[in-house]
Amino acid sequence: MAAPARWAAALLAAILLAGTATACTGSGTAADPASPSSPAPSTAEPSPTDRSPHGVLLSAQLVLHDARRAEYTAVLGDEDAKGALFWAPKTVLKYQAGGTAGPTLMVLDTSAYLGGDPGTAARLGGPHWQKFSGTRIPYSGLVDRLSPVVAVAAAAAADEPRLVGEEKLLDTTVEHYRATVSAARYAAAQNQLDQGRRQALEAALGPGDVVLDLWLDDHDQLVRLRRAAAEVDTVDYTEFGSSAISVQAPAEADTAPGTGASPPPLP
Repeated sequence: MAAPARWAAALLAAILLAGTATACTGSGTAADPASPSSPAPSTAEPSPTDRSPHGVLLSAQLVLHDARRAEYTAVLGDEDAKGALFWAPKTVLKYQAGGTAGPTLMVLDTSAYLGGDPGTAARLGGPHWQKFSGTRIPYSGLVDRLSPVVAVAAAAAADEPRLVGEEKLLDTTVEHYRATVSAARYAAAQNQLDQGRRQALEAALGPGDVVLDLWLDDHDQLVRLRRAAAEVDTVDYTEFGSSAISVQAPAEADTAPGTGASPPPLP
């Protein structure tokens, strides 16, 4: 990155970390900066020449802020998944578990669509999709589990992130970083999320420490994330910021209204 761009990025980081920048939570509730669970603003000032582990993680946050989207493949616990995720300006998720034969989940801000497979069409008597709408982002726990923004924010909040070393990953030279935080601190680092969502995130992580391994390329893009907590998740990210990534709502004629107060658990 050219020096002027790095200085601009540094200024943006300072604004973001001070909590003056706004972010869409998708829930209609902004994070409360005075909340006891919110982390204290970082006293470190990002610098374009700071290549300490903490400085690199701050740079990775800026890269994610600019990218806004990526494709992913993941192993969440013992389940394979793939899809696409937009974390700004609105939350959008495409999630396909266990290959391509089963139902697909699509989240577009406060609406969710489940289906797209022959089994759903048979169950609904024709439509391939079932739509669920509300006032909050559905499946937000899954979104937060997959989001690189959430993981990198937690790693940047660690007291002593460290560089493990340089490695080869899929024919790409990457730097491997490791950070360890408590579940409470992991959740508290998420100033972009409201209080209820941070509490749900902390509960999902389980007791004990959370160990984060992050592999960054030479542009400080997160290529791979490994999170060891209540479950061990590994997520690979590609196509950061690509305009080719698109998630579209199904045609209304091919959807049926969901039933119940909230969307069902994923099959």
